[in-house]
Amino acid sequence: MVDVLDNKRAATRFRILVQIAEHQPAVSQGEIAEEVGVTSQAVSEYIRDLVDDGLVEKEGRSRYRVTREGVDWLFRAADDVRRFADHVTGDVLGAMSEDAAIAADDIEEGETVSLYLEDGLLYAKPGDEGPATAIATTDADTGTDVGVTSFQGVMELEPGSVTVLQVPSVRAGGSQAVDAEAILDACDTADRVLATGVEAIVACRQAGVDPAITFAVGDVAADAAEHGLEVTAITTTDVVGRVTDALRDADVAYEVLEA
Repeated sequence: MVDVLDNKRAATRFRILVQIAEHQPAVSQGEIAEEVGVTSQAVSEYIRDLVDDGLVEKEGRSRYRVTREGVDWLFRAADDVRRFADHVTGDVLGAMSEDAAIAADDIEEGETVSLYLEDGLLYAKPGDEGPATAIATTDADTGTDVGVTSFQGVMELEPGSVTVLQVPSVRAGGSQAVDAEAILDACDTADRVLATGVEAIVACRQAGVDPAITFAVGDVAADAAEHGLEVTAITTTDVVGRVTDALRDADVAYEVLEA
């Protein structure tokens, strides 16, 4: 393993090799020195070592090129940096960050809590029996919000999906052309029902369905599905593309049906 973060020299060697790769074959040692924060003499010494190690080849005065071995070394070094960055952002900073959850029971500050998702929302309850735990940063009564940090473990979350039910535009009959049973069947097992477009909203009302959201339906449906909810989006044909575009962009599973 090439640990470029092990010491200053290794890190400087990595940065200089990157600069050579970026500007080859015409390499200005003065510009590299300014970019890296060392003297031109130091850059010259580093480059000489890189040439001796077979990572860089000299083609003439101030002309250098990274060798195949140098490219391989850069790839390995970059992987080390990436893994370290992932560790910092995911493990270190992720554990230090604070989030809010709904207290499923009375919780005291400093208490270990188990985390779980219900209806797309994060809940915390006293104890450490769950697959994901945290430490409460505030006191909380049942049903109120509680701060949590020092996360450990992983919460298993099965992504939801979206059923998009098209209602014809008013030119093609609108809500009058929709059987109320088709609306009810599509909404029967949904955790959330959304609607967009006048014809779709009227069709829902005629079927006795009250949509939770009537604006930005594509984005809301995608977010809800990512939180594990099953969503039905009733949409007028004229605007169905905006909904499905948002679902595709979010990589959410969906199907489109005709009402």
